[in-house]
Amino acid sequence: MLHDPLFILAAVACLVVLAILMVGVGGFAKGGEFNRKHANRLMRYRIAAQAVAVALIVLFAWLHSRG
Repeated sequence: MLHDPLFILAAVACLVVLAILMVGVGGFAKGGEFNRKHANRLMRYRIAAQAVAVALIVLFAWLHSRG
């Protein structure tokens, strides 16, 4: 599985979602100007990245279930 490029791409997409989520949570916890300025944008980026990650995971599972 680790040699499959689609698996690696899906894993990287999940890590991107995690990074965006951590920046958003950190900004929310800190508050202030950064949170007011970037909170909604980070949420939109996270949702888009999460949709891509889920699509890649589903594609990977579908391709591997076919054999």
